[in-house]
Amino acid sequence: MASLKEVRSRITSVQSTQQITKAMKMVAAAKLRRAQDNILRMRPYAQRLNSILGNLTALAGEDVVSEYGVVRDVRRVLIIAITSDRGLAGAFNSNIFKGVNAVLQDRYATQAAAGNVTVLAIGRKAHEYFGKRLPLLGNYQHVFGKLSFDTVREAAEQAMDGFRAGQYDEVVMVYNEFKNVATQIVRTEQLLPLVPAEQPVGASAASNVDYIFEPSKEEIVRTLIPQSLKVQLYKAVLESNASEHGARMTAMDKATDNAGELLKQLKLTYNRTRQAAITTEILEIVGGAEALAAGR
Repeated sequence: MASLKEVRSRITSVQSTQQITKAMKMVAAAKLRRAQDNILRMRPYAQRLNSILGNLTALAGEDVVSEYGVVRDVRRVLIIAITSDRGLAGAFNSNIFKGVNAVLQDRYATQAAAGNVTVLAIGRKAHEYFGKRLPLLGNYQHVFGKLSFDTVREAAEQAMDGFRAGQYDEVVMVYNEFKNVATQIVRTEQLLPLVPAEQPVGASAASNVDYIFEPSKEEIVRTLIPQSLKVQLYKAVLESNASEHGARMTAMDKATDNAGELLKQLKLTYNRTRQAAITTEILEIVGGAEALAAGR
């Protein structure tokens, strides 16, 4: 059985840890509120932009989207893996690692075996993990420190330029989609080449929209496509940001509860150890008194 000093030391250590996890939970909750507001504002814009783009491309013809919509034999692949800069968020980052590995195994096993898979790692954890395993494109380790559209746009443009130049035949994103505080869903989405939007059966989405084009259909669509791709990546980063804070808040809440349970056990152990020590001392005193009495 541990000594009283050892048990007191463990109680103090667990109490300090519990205070830290409580503070981290509160910080994550404050950041989550802002991140959740950002993604909730972003989703309607991104969905509407994609809807307009789908209608315009349907009206303008397939030749307009050829730059980003050309389908080639998939020999070289770029995977955009979005994680966090910091840990202590439960399985948030490891789920992305598993998601990317699953994509490599199920979809790009041939390309991975040939060494034709590159990773654009957004977040320090992705950079550290994939930097030891696959070639990296760019350096976006600290995007979430000063998260903005301009920072993400740079990453999107690098991926888009690589696709246009033929360096990559497909570009895929793997990220955590925010559902609620306790739930994050790993999503795998193809960014490039563009996949035509599904139209309702028996109807055309563009047939119900009467657009006035100025200056022209082609120029407007060519402007909207790059913007839509950048917005799509930015939306994925915002989803990941909100998911990170939700995952960290949940993880720290569980850690705080676990620390509380451990404290109960340690205090019970301390009281038992203390009682055993007192009982031993009483027995020693009684034994000594009886010995003195017998000696008389």
